[in-house]
Amino acid sequence: AFGVGVIIDRAWYIRMNYSVDAAEFMNRIRKLVQAGNIDRAIRQCEAKAIPLLEVVKSGLTQVNRGEEAVIASMEEKMSEVIPALEKRTGALWTLANIATLIGLLGTISGLIRAFKAVGTIDDPSQKTALLSAGIAEAMWNTFLGLLIAVIFMVAHLVLHGLTKRHKHEMEKVTMQLENLLTLRRQGG
Repeated sequence: AFGVGVIIDRAWYIRMNYSVDAAEFMNRIRKLVQAGNIDRAIRQCEAKAIPLLEVVKSGLTQVNRGEEAVIASMEEKMSEVIPALEKRTGALWTLANIATLIGLLGTISGLIRAFKAVGTIDDPSQKTALLSAGIAEAMWNTFLGLLIAVIFMVAHLVLHGLTKRHKHEMEKVTMQLENLLTLRRQGG
């Protein structure tokens, strides 16, 4: 249940907080900055409480303090928002490993039961039934452990990929804004 909760939480968080088209957003910001409308660009960033917009806003609010202040402000804001983006995603890999091990424990338990039946029961038909039940228990535990592990691994890979993509997107937008503001200062 915890693993499913993590998957839902992370998918929902990413969907709700990273649903902005970064290229289109930066085109709007670029036009406003080139026109000298820094205040309007800041208001564009305030339209939604989205981490990418907050990072850009943090840089834009420091325009009058110089390039180093802009960069420092955006880096500081990224250091605040990236941990929230990466939060609990790594737990899925751990849960996948734990599910595999629990499945293995169930397998061992089923095999112990099967071999115990062989050694303690004399009636062949009863021995066969208990042996079959023990082997079935072992196989079901293996199956369920691996099934859960695969689901968590796939979820981890998908969520980690999305996290990485959004992180790179933030870094790209940060660089684009730095370049844009540098060109603006140089009169280009």
